[in-house]
Amino acid sequence: MSSLLGVTFFDTAEVYGPLLNEELVGEALAPFRGKVVIATKFGWEANPNDGGKWNALNSRPEHIRQVAEASLKRLKVDAIDLLYQHRVDLNVPIEDVAGAVKELIQKGKVKHFGLSEPSAQTIRRAHAVQPVTALQSEYSLFWREPETTVIPALEELGIGFVPFNPLGKGFLTGKIDANTKFDSSDFRSSLPRLTPASTNSPKTAA
Repeated sequence: MSSLLGVTFFDTAEVYGPLLNEELVGEALAPFRGKVVIATKFGWEANPNDGGKWNALNSRPEHIRQVAEASLKRLKVDAIDLLYQHRVDLNVPIEDVAGAVKELIQKGKVKHFGLSEPSAQTIRRAHAVQPVTALQSEYSLFWREPETTVIPALEELGIGFVPFNPLGKGFLTGKIDANTKFDSSDFRSSLPRLTPASTNSPKTAA
């Protein structure tokens, strides 16, 4: 990769791969240090009760610190530009999560704190401990739930919004209809919004 072609924001996570994507991003962006912003995430871990699949939540402060250190090495950076909590962990108070990231920011290992798919109430609680810079959430013409309470809270608090799945998990490409069959390994195969009944409904098509 000899040029960024105007792209300066890269989003990854330890769970992507797992671990491998951070390594690839770190290697690919090494020549562009100081010219790009790299976001990564913590919050998942391997589940020994489910064959080692990375589907167990863990946002305990000690785990956050361990993940941050490992991500720094894989990304080959001195500080993580934006560190997201990948999903809210109901077993850990959000204040503890925000506090752990605040400590990492104070130590210069993280620059900014982010959240992914929290409620407006959770955003406010976290923001009171450590200002939240950005929030990531699914958002598209196919899924507009953030408009009800989340986006108004972000506007009030001055938090940036980073949408994902802007094409509605592929639905808005016009290539998915009631006859589309997803492989069992595709997470969309179990998504209620993409069942034949939903994709045929007038409400979805509108």
